Amino acid sequence: MGMGSMGSPGGSRRRGARRAMRHRPVAEINVTPLVDVMLVLLIIFMVSAPMMTVGVPLDLPETTAKPLSSQTEPLTLSIKKDGSIHLQDQPVEFDALVQTLLGVAQNGYDERIFVRGDRDVDYGSIMKVMGAMNRAGFKKIGLVSTEELQ
Repeated sequence: MGMGSMGSPGGSRRRGARRAMRHRPVAEINVTPLVDVMLVLLIIFMVSAPMMTVGVPLDLPETTAKPLSSQTEPLTLSIKKDGSIHLQDQPVEFDALVQTLLGVAQNGYDERIFVRGDRDVDYGSIMKVMGAMNRAGFKKIGLVSTEELQ
């Protein structure tokens, strides 16, 4: 009476619970697509980072000196062929150069400044800019060149 064809009133529930245990969804996260995307992004940033350093195009002189290794990004001062001066990628007048450097320099007079001068710029123009920075108190001034091909 009341047993039906299953043999017991709760028999169908137990069988259903066992079947559900066997066919549960997998609770693991597949990290392979995440790793693939991260590696592609890493490669993109490694290739594009050197191109984003300074936006002023110059024809730098070549040298056999080894590149400097550094912990922080220095300020970059570029002197173009026509004599115009750019701090990072913003144009700066010579008369306002020292005040602009003081406003931008996070480390004050200890800020490292790299001077990039076009190959065809007058040597006196580069020395005039470097002399003004030195007189203002900046002592960590370096010249930038490209590696000489042999």
